[in-house]
Amino acid sequence: MHNDKERAGNFFEDFNLGQVIRHGTHRTMTDGDASVYLALTGARQAAHSSTTAAALMGFANRPLDDLLVFNIAFGKTVPDISLNAIANLGYAEVRFVEPVYAGDTLHCESVILGLKENSSRKSGVIYVRSTCYDQNDRTVLSWVRWVMVHKRRTASRAPEPFVPGFDDVVPLNQLVTHASVSSRDALDEWCESTGSRSMWEHFSVGDRINHLAGMTIEEADHMSATRLYQNNSRVHFDALVMRDSPSGRRLVYGGHVISVCRALSYDGLENVVSIMAINAGAHVAPTVAGDTLYAFTEVIQKWKLPGRTDMGALRLRLVGLKNAMPAEVDSRHADASGGVYHPNVVLDLDYTVLMPRQHIG
Repeated sequence: MHNDKERAGNFFEDFNLGQVIRHGTHRTMTDGDASVYLALTGARQAAHSSTTAAALMGFANRPLDDLLVFNIAFGKTVPDISLNAIANLGYAEVRFVEPVYAGDTLHCESVILGLKENSSRKSGVIYVRSTCYDQNDRTVLSWVRWVMVHKRRTASRAPEPFVPGFDDVVPLNQLVTHASVSSRDALDEWCESTGSRSMWEHFSVGDRINHLAGMTIEEADHMSATRLYQNNSRVHFDALVMRDSPSGRRLVYGGHVISVCRALSYDGLENVVSIMAINAGAHVAPTVAGDTLYAFTEVIQKWKLPGRTDMGALRLRLVGLKNAMPAEVDSRHADASGGVYHPNVVLDLDYTVLMPRQHIG
């Protein structure tokens, strides 16, 4: 007898083009969430670590880390979208619209944009746009992702394939910033708080920064992080289910890999105020407990912000590596342009950040 109270999650054939899914379990964010996130990632970005530093950038309070908010919002979507996922394949058009503070309550909904059955007929890829709102129904974050999901039955009929197109880069006119620098004194105090005077003018397209610190992922760390995000995907939690998978082990949630790699990237990018967009991202290879993560950053583009002399935007490429130091991986071998990524690359993230400019006014 079928038990309609059993929550098996959605399989590929349960999704329809244009379907709208409103996700449950709204989440009120707290300072406790921020503290646990710092403990699990070691993130040191100044505006998220200090109320005084945040005030120097014009924030009303200390905003929660952009990637903490992203991972919490992402976790809201997992029970309906990716409980039966094989892998989360990529991201596009991630827009950080409003800062989130302790006390804000977040909820999410998703729209199915595309569907494509795999040739094995055992799974398919779904393309989905998700939006996160606060307690006032203001959009704080939106993103597109595509995820490979198991089919319930191989013989099930698949829908006509439709793969949507996405912008390669979130355009300048869609970037939102709530930060500002009011004076030279405020900028000087900010640089004291970060320990760096490397600002927007000091970066050039083509620069590469090797972040020399590494972090070994412990089983307890990634499990605790994924629970913090309320992400209940089986591939991260269920050792029995994963025993017969290609890895034979639970996988580290890809959003946690992004968080750790960005935390490692603080050295050399100390004056980044916030993330404005993630333009594209791919989890190139799985990460498991015991792997040691390293990262390097390349500067792809620089933009002046219209009407602003206090802030500029940098488009960066963050490459995450497992079990190899940055100096061991040449940039030419760290992307898929030749058809195959370097075997130690686990993350390839194209994102846009906000950074103070050297000259105010």
